Parts: sequence; structure tokens; C-alpha cells
Amino acid sequence: MKAAILGTTGYTGMILVRLLARHREVTEILPGSSSQAGSLLQDVDPGLSRCILSKTGKRGARLLTTEEISAASPDVVFAALPHLASAEVCAPFFGKTPVIDLSADFRLKDPAVFEKTYGEKPKRPDLLEKAVYGLAEWNTEEIKKAGLIANPGCYPTATLLPLLPLVRAGLVTGTIITNALSGVSGAGRNVKAMYLFCERSENTCAYAPGKKHRHQPEIKQALDKVSGSSLDIFFTPHLVPLKQGMEVTSVAQLGRPVTNEEVAAIYKEAYADKPCVEITAQRIPETLHVRGSNRCDIGWHIEGDRIILLSVIDNLVKGASGQAVQNMNIRFGFEETEGLDLHGEI
Repeated sequence: MKAAILGTTGYTGMILVRLLARHREVTEILPGSSSQAGSLLQDVDPGLSRCILSKTGKRGARLLTTEEISAASPDVVFAALPHLASAEVCAPFFGKTPVIDLSADFRLKDPAVFEKTYGEKPKRPDLLEKAVYGLAEWNTEEIKKAGLIANPGCYPTATLLPLLPLVRAGLVTGTIITNALSGVSGAGRNVKAMYLFCERSENTCAYAPGKKHRHQPEIKQALDKVSGSSLDIFFTPHLVPLKQGMEVTSVAQLGRPVTNEEVAAIYKEAYADKPCVEITAQRIPETLHVRGSNRCDIGWHIEGDRIILLSVIDNLVKGASGQAVQNMNIRFGFEETEGLDLHGEI
């Protein structure tokens, strides 16, 4: 199959190229860039081996325009574009080619919530309800038939995977308090001062606390869908001096007493057949254990009438490009883990 990437030169696009290069079902990669079209892929990403030519050689591993990609009739389109750009750039493909969008353009269902969160009206409000939220372990059946998949953000992925099984079981009550730690690559290849090495080294800070971060409505939307009611969540992200990696700690009040064995059974029911989720139980997960992988590790600790949930992902893989490939695999009936690594780095 032919897989196109719109926005190849950012971290997300670069990792997509690497994952698709080793994907046995992808025979051709169509890398695109509106700003650097015509440039050689290896010039803008020298980390790639010349082996990439085996999947892009016909076009000389050149970055293509959207028009060139459209003319090549790809089987799937990955949109690794900035927020508020995908809805316009992907217009030639909607309704014709499955689109997996890694921006926030289609994650929120309510246009009013979208406008409040992102500061402007959605470009394609008609597609918000049609888009399938691509949390792979929870919306598998919908993803199999989707023409437009809204890949979740990294913070929501790491927050929702541990929370949703307990919410579905009716164990969570009251307000959820979530603190998330992210490596600076979560901001993309950004040149703002706060993301520079000298600013982040030996330094950490919270930002957009409580209900100010744009991923908070996305998290709440998914929690409310599973619970069937309105759950309250305070979400505070932090930047830490890591390139990549994400750890999320959520504290939730339990509606009744539970044991570790009961919690383990709930997670087993939710994830026993989900290869990209690992339950660590009382072992506290660490970001290094999942770096480079498409895995989410989940642990927990019960303290009285509270449960503390602990999860880690690689924000660039399971939190972005890896989950996008996982969604492609589900959509086209491939092995779910094809092209993906489940082992963390040593």
C-alpha cells in the first residue's frame, strides 16, 4: 500500500517515516511538505539511511507537494500538521482516502468547545461528528470503518488509558486530579526560549494548570463518553528536562472499597488482548522502560478511599506517530503491532 505523510519534517513526521519504512505492508512512502517541497528527504532528515530509497526511490526521496501526493493516489494519508492546518490541507482527501490526523482539528465533537479551546471556529465543523477518536484500545471497532481518524494527543493517551477501565467499572467518583510530566519534544521542533536546552536543563515547571490546557476538554470528553455522565478533572502538565517521555499521575476517589486483586481483574478485562498496554500493578512504571516503544505501562497504588494511577508512554511514539500507525493497522486489518516496537530502550 502507498502511505502519504503531510508534514514530514517535524518530529511526528520523521518518526512516521521510520515506522513506515520497516512496515511490511507499506510498499511506498509519499513524504510531503508545503514549506520544503522539492528538497531531498535525507537533506532535511540526515538521520535516515539510504535504505529509505527502497520505499521512496521512484520519486528520488523528494518531498512532495499536496497536489503531487493527491495525484499519486495514496491508500492512506497521515496528517502530521500544526493544529488548525489539517482541516484545510487534507481537503482533497476527505471522503476519498482514509485520513489519520495527528493534529487537534477533529478531536473535539462540540464546535463551541473547540472554539473556546483553540481560539477560533473549526474549519470543518461538518466532520467533527464523523471523525473517530483514535484511542486505539477503546475505539477499535469504529476505527476499522473510519474514513477520518482523529489521533489523540499524548497527554490524553497517557491519562485516559489508566482511567477509563475504572470509570467504566463505576469505581471513580468525585474530582480527578492529574499531574503530567512531559519531555520537551511534546512541543514539537519549537524555537521558543522555554524549550531551549539551557532553559530546560536543571529546570522544571508546570504550565496551563487546572482546566487551562487545551487537552483537558479532550480528556473530559472521553471520560464522559465512557461514564455516561459528567466527570470533573483538573489536569496540570509539567515540562521536565527530557527530550522524550511522559509520566502521568492521576488521583481519583473510589466510590467503594476495592482490593489490588479487583483492580487487576478490571485491567485484565480491559487490556488482556491489547498488545500495546502493559499492566505493572504495584511496580511503578518508568519512562525509560517504554522509550522508543508504542507501549503504555500502567501501575497503581490504593490509599484509603483514593487510587493513585501511574502511567508512562513515549510521547513521540504511543503519544503520536506510533498510535497513528497502530490505527492504520487496525483500519486496514493488518497485525496491530506491525511496524511498531513494544520493547523499551535499554
